[in-house]
Amino acid sequence: MSGDSGSKSYKVVTYGCQMNVHDSERLSGLLEDAGYVKAGQEGDPDLVVFNTCAVRENADNKLYGNLGQLAPVKTRHKGMQIAVGGCLAQKDRDTIVAKAPWVDVVFGTHNIGHLPALLERAAVERKAQVEILESLETFPSTLPTRRESAYAAWVAISVGCNNTCTFCIVPALRGKEEDRRPGDVLAEIEALVGEGVIEVTLLGQNVNAYGSDLGDREAFSKLLRAAGQIAGLERIRFTSPHPRDFTDDVIAAMAETPNVMHQLHMPLQSGSDRVLKAMRRSYRQDRFLGIIRKVREAMPDAAISTDIIVGFPGETEEDFEETMKVVREARFTNAFTFQYSKRPGTPAAEMDEQVPKAVVQARYNRLIALQEEISWDENKKQVGRILEILVAEGEGKKDDRTDRLSGRAPDNRLVHFTRPAEPVRPGDTVTVEITYAAPHHLLAEGPTLAVRRTPAGDAWEKRKGVAAATPAGVMLGLPSIGAPKALPLAAPAGGACCGD
Repeated sequence: MSGDSGSKSYKVVTYGCQMNVHDSERLSGLLEDAGYVKAGQEGDPDLVVFNTCAVRENADNKLYGNLGQLAPVKTRHKGMQIAVGGCLAQKDRDTIVAKAPWVDVVFGTHNIGHLPALLERAAVERKAQVEILESLETFPSTLPTRRESAYAAWVAISVGCNNTCTFCIVPALRGKEEDRRPGDVLAEIEALVGEGVIEVTLLGQNVNAYGSDLGDREAFSKLLRAAGQIAGLERIRFTSPHPRDFTDDVIAAMAETPNVMHQLHMPLQSGSDRVLKAMRRSYRQDRFLGIIRKVREAMPDAAISTDIIVGFPGETEEDFEETMKVVREARFTNAFTFQYSKRPGTPAAEMDEQVPKAVVQARYNRLIALQEEISWDENKKQVGRILEILVAEGEGKKDDRTDRLSGRAPDNRLVHFTRPAEPVRPGDTVTVEITYAAPHHLLAEGPTLAVRRTPAGDAWEKRKGVAAATPAGVMLGLPSIGAPKALPLAAPAGGACCGD
């Protein structure tokens, strides 16, 4: 349904990783710049944009299933348009229109800035527009944006990836790594802080390889230190690094820059040297554990998470036990664990010795049980600590029933705390004492020790006053009818797209 002013309404549906969420904010900004308005909860939007992911084997099934649901909606809603972009669009190209001829626009990862023009052309010519570029035309961060959070923001420092992991199709879809100039990154962060943002997450497919395109091997650590000098910026995070490029200067920058959080997401994928070689991962178990030891020596309070793939082709019981060994030694705060699934177009999909599903499931269950035990033990160490929590919006599903609020500790642990007597807004901070630990969250059941009102809280309050009737628009996972859920303060610290 169109907005009150006659403007067309839109909805963006996002699958996959933080980079896609960031791109979706740009898509929303482009559409609003072109005169569209965010769709409300009632009625059908005039435009639905799917920003797709190609990482999982069944990504196309999810897309085509949802496109099928929209076909009758489009029939009854004259003038409605449907656009498909992102990694799956880059991969499948003309296949999407062949399978779903009611789609109006297909665009790739390199030309999201063309979407408004493609929609207009589709409407005028009354036929589908398919435009896929093979190289990046405009860096996404130079495009308009509609951020989903008033207090936390994504900042892309690079796009693309130079790695050739056999399980990952992302480099083929997003291209070789291209780095932004440091001055452009810092200028964007300064502008965000001026708008009230107090937390930024630096994004890259392989974020700590930043500088390879600039000819400076220490560019990433220098960028962390420079961002740390920006007044008003309280928390800096980054995702997702690669062990190959995780150098001592980065560890030093993290330890010595007060507003760089002591949180690290370091994808392991497998603990077996043999499997890592088959994955074309350019490190081995000793190298990975050596990084973990150095990080903990420099930052004993660091919370370290990881990605792990179970059942990669050829993985034996001995290989899997090597992964379990690393998990026991590294003692991750949490792990994003995946059962291997074929990614069409990747070398691993054609490998022999695909591990039987039942074997993969059994190993996966054992890994989950071990990691749950470790996560709980590590969280119990937080009991009694006094922490400053950045209050979030939409993080606590039970907050209304329990009279609690939720937010993130500096190390990104999720904390639920008793609602203070005085007003507190998303973006403000509270100081609390941790009283209870569960595997995936902490509780602060006592009274709040302090509340600090921040420019981020002011920004949230201003946004709410201006756009109280506007629901959140970008979500992770499958689309649903009605208003999407609000984005968390920080998406799970999984790897950007492929878990580099």
